Amino acid sequence: MAAAKASLGRILPESSALFLCDMQEKLRDRVLYFPQIVSMAARMLKVARILNIPVLLTEHYPQGLGPTVPELGAQGLRAMSKTSLSMVPPLQQELDKMPQVQSVLLCGIETQGCILNTALDLLDRGLQVHVAVDACSSQSEMNRLMALSRMKQSGVFLSTSEMLILQLLKDSAHPQFKEIHKILKEPVPDIGLLGFFQGKNNSLLPNSRP
Repeated sequence: MAAAKASLGRILPESSALFLCDMQEKLRDRVLYFPQIVSMAARMLKVARILNIPVLLTEHYPQGLGPTVPELGAQGLRAMSKTSLSMVPPLQQELDKMPQVQSVLLCGIETQGCILNTALDLLDRGLQVHVAVDACSSQSEMNRLMALSRMKQSGVFLSTSEMLILQLLKDSAHPQFKEIHKILKEPVPDIGLLGFFQGKNNSLLPNSRP
């Protein structure tokens, strides 16, 4: 199968990987919209498992920040411990084992830290990066929004989890469409970005220019 055109940002299950970044217990009460973004990341994880998309999970300094929260549904995944503000160094060997991967779907926290640095490191490797904006957050709304804008400037594709899932499916005749459609019918929580898009500052919108 032909590779997806990088300029269009198309994603295919067979050439994608899902990265889940640092959704840990001690950050539960610090990060804005934590339950909501974890629920969206959990949705991405469910779909990745159905479509056999490889999933990589990290925990930042788990001795201090605790384990991954159970509601993510990541039981059975091996969490890679890290101190770097990027997922790429601890996952380097795993990435090297997946030469088919051309696109990374990225969820987690914090947007201005590990998400931003992971995205830039992946771009350096020549990979497409797709950030699920409804599955990422920070302790500060300003940091969250500026990090999303910064990633867009660098060539990261900003999407919602549902946009990414529907791109992966492509057709309602897909064998797993009904199973995944049930997931998409679950209520979508407010993750705090709608008011930003409705405001005067719309720098994250598709047709805006820096």
